[in-house]
Amino acid sequence: MTEHPTPAPADPLTDDLLARIRERAAGYDRDNRFFTEDFAELADAGYLKALVPTEFGGLGLSLEQTARLQVRLAGAAPATALAVNMHLVWTGIAKTLRDRGDDSLEFVLREAGAGEVFAFGLSEAGNDLVLFGSTTEARPEPDGSYRFHGRKIFTSLSPAWTRLGTMGLDSTSPDAPKIVYGFIERTGGGFEIREDWDTLGMRATQSNTTVLDGARSPADRIVRRLDPGPNPDPLVFAIFANFEILLAAVYTGIGERALELAVEAAHRRTSLKNEGRSYANDPDIRWRVAEAAIEQDALLPQLDALAGDVDALADHGRLWFPKLVGLKVRATETARRVVDQAIRVSGGSTFFAGNELGRLYRDVLAGLFHPSDAESAHNTVANAWLGPVED
Repeated sequence: MTEHPTPAPADPLTDDLLARIRERAAGYDRDNRFFTEDFAELADAGYLKALVPTEFGGLGLSLEQTARLQVRLAGAAPATALAVNMHLVWTGIAKTLRDRGDDSLEFVLREAGAGEVFAFGLSEAGNDLVLFGSTTEARPEPDGSYRFHGRKIFTSLSPAWTRLGTMGLDSTSPDAPKIVYGFIERTGGGFEIREDWDTLGMRATQSNTTVLDGARSPADRIVRRLDPGPNPDPLVFAIFANFEILLAAVYTGIGERALELAVEAAHRRTSLKNEGRSYANDPDIRWRVAEAAIEQDALLPQLDALAGDVDALADHGRLWFPKLVGLKVRATETARRVVDQAIRVSGGSTFFAGNELGRLYRDVLAGLFHPSDAESAHNTVANAWLGPVED
């Protein structure tokens, strides 16, 4: 009997869809408006189910495949890609755990397959401990549920989420303190979304502040109670892996688009000094484009390799976290430098409102603020290679 290979899943990001998304991006940015139309089209295409197994109604894609798709989506509309990222991160976390025999977040995959939208409600102002501490209170109830009280920032997908994954500190239980991770439903109330997202860039994400005031996570949606501080629990690894890799994919996409625009500008612009020849013949411009291309070329192989290692259950031991934070920092910093070179190649037109490269210049700056920031990343890498600082 002849065996036939399993057909590859259909690409949910068609050229026509990406063209429509790119066309709308400037308007969302100008109006400081959520990407409603993009979101609807992406949902209809099944894109929100990219990492959901086929048995739950998803596309059954790997993290490596999804990261590559995010590169393409970010090249069309960075803010759309960054916001969708947060939903993909939760489904990726659930898949990463399930691939390793942990079904504690399988409900995320099932509900995402049924059309629920997950948002990332972990970040807190002033919390440089990130996952290892929390300023939010997690108050236990007699039935095993928790009510969360605190302020979460950068809650992307604020207008659209139906499920919010969050965390807080339980300081009252007999075994306290514990960092508690749970999921709340939008219909359950107990929270306020403040429409305060008026930012320099990534405006369409509408990553508004979420004030939790008794939002309840049922007992069966409390997924972890962990000791504060660094923790070997697989959930911590899954969060870091999916967040950093998919975030790196978004900024890799920004860099790719900036390089494309630089090349177009170099061929389009002409120089009186050089008798009307295009700037593509100018040695200084050629050097800038080449410099940007050299930096950009390094990212995709790293993105593919690290995402592929997560898919393959590779064991990097103590080097996993340095590799993950290193990828994030390289991708965001490279994108920032590539955008800068592209602007220098493209000239003064990029200084006008509505110019795509000008928008990329503003969007790429958001990469500075995502965890892990440069300081935290360097500390992680130094600890891995040199050990902790002696007392």
